[in-house]
Amino acid sequence: MWCPFCNHTDTRVVDSRLTSDGFQIRRRRECAECGARFNTYETPALKAPNLIKSDGSREAFSEDKLRGGMLKALEKRPVETQEVERSIRKLVRQIRTLEEPEISSQQIGDWVAGELARLDQVAYVRFASVYRRFEDVQAFREEIERLEREHPGTIDRRQISLLEERADKDD
Repeated sequence: MWCPFCNHTDTRVVDSRLTSDGFQIRRRRECAECGARFNTYETPALKAPNLIKSDGSREAFSEDKLRGGMLKALEKRPVETQEVERSIRKLVRQIRTLEEPEISSQQIGDWVAGELARLDQVAYVRFASVYRRFEDVQAFREEIERLEREHPGTIDRRQISLLEERADKDD
């Protein structure tokens, strides 16, 4: 492997160990020329299935697009980076271990929505508004009410309620 500091092509592995999640091998390397040390990460090269888009076109799965969509929904939300990365790794593993050559983008969208609902309700509603193409405020309200019905025990105390409690609910 070449050195990122001096571009010399002779580096040696000083140390190898599994990352804490067990999905990568971290290799500590040292350049024979300049003595600089750096890390590399090794992961299995698994081929992901192609995506079938809603218009019928096909494209290669992109982990970067998945990550970008989740990060956009989670922007400025109080969710730890570790949790986000754990969810992304879970989704990528789920997609790459499929034995089918193709998968619908809708299926992946459903999986992403599920992970976002688990991580942060506001991020989930942001994602769902684009993914499900909400047309009006009523569609938002219905989705929020469904979310609160289906995930009543997962309300995050760091965020305010999505809908104010109604007095007529207690009657």
